Amino acid sequence: MTNFEPLTSADVQLMQALAQRVTATRPDLVNSDSAFGELAWNWGRGRADQSASWRRKLWFSGEDLVAWGWAQLPRRVRRNDGSEKDVTAAYLVYQVHPDHAALVDEVIGWYDETAPGVDRTVVPSAADEFALSRWAAHGYGTDPSSLGDTGSWTQLNQRDLTDLAEPVLRDGFRFRTADEAGPEAAVQAHVDAWAPTAYSAESYQGVRQAPGYRGDLHVLVEAPDGTMASSAILWLDEVNKTAEFEPVGTHPDHRRLGLGSALLLHGMHLARAAGAIHATVACLGAPGHPSARGLYYGVGFEQFTRDAPLLKTAP
Repeated sequence: MTNFEPLTSADVQLMQALAQRVTATRPDLVNSDSAFGELAWNWGRGRADQSASWRRKLWFSGEDLVAWGWAQLPRRVRRNDGSEKDVTAAYLVYQVHPDHAALVDEVIGWYDETAPGVDRTVVPSAADEFALSRWAAHGYGTDPSSLGDTGSWTQLNQRDLTDLAEPVLRDGFRFRTADEAGPEAAVQAHVDAWAPTAYSAESYQGVRQAPGYRGDLHVLVEAPDGTMASSAILWLDEVNKTAEFEPVGTHPDHRRLGLGSALLLHGMHLARAAGAIHATVACLGAPGHPSARGLYYGVGFEQFTRDAPLLKTAP
């Protein structure tokens, strides 16, 4: 069914359930943007000001969702410093259950019909050889922006939650949760780490309503002056007993103090106490983007899989 209605929380829950089923059997096929936590994060933070540019389609086999597409059309993004950014290309997030792999052709056809006349981008998993062949057959090629040392491709990292080191903070810093610190502090922590950004109080309200959000797994580091110096949200997939970090950020004035490492370790301890046995986190993978990758490798993560950005230019 083709549907231009708003992407709802119920839709996201169906999409997350498919991500959980694919994760259980072929985790290498789950692109980072179609993962359980990433779906909730992107839906929650964008629904206040971006949802008018979203289109989606769902494919079912009986009562089970077996494929979906979420197209994000060109739009103008207003950021907290007063600047505006024009997004001129369409972007597709999608997932197809491997038992219904042939549906990728229908996803591609729907995307081409939904975003005509503009450049169209998509990032399937590099491990999905069948899907890559079908995208190529429909005229999609490697996105030039993903090439070279500063390419924009993403890798997914993983580790188990055994043998966790204890987190260590400098004197005067302490761990908090969003439940303890409150919405204003949680929003400011993200804005400080990612400025300029479109993130706002309305964005965070959407995140809090996203399926799977837990304020006790939204962790922060408070500096001695009361600034929230670092923050991360953990999304707990109880079916697969895995926790995904998204996003992770640190205030520019508090970087290189070991706060990111301590926060990740603290978050993993909380995730394990909540029932997780495995954790994931995504980052840019090209050699020219070493900072986040080095942070994650430093606390035991290793690369698991990566995406393969594709582009079809407008005629």
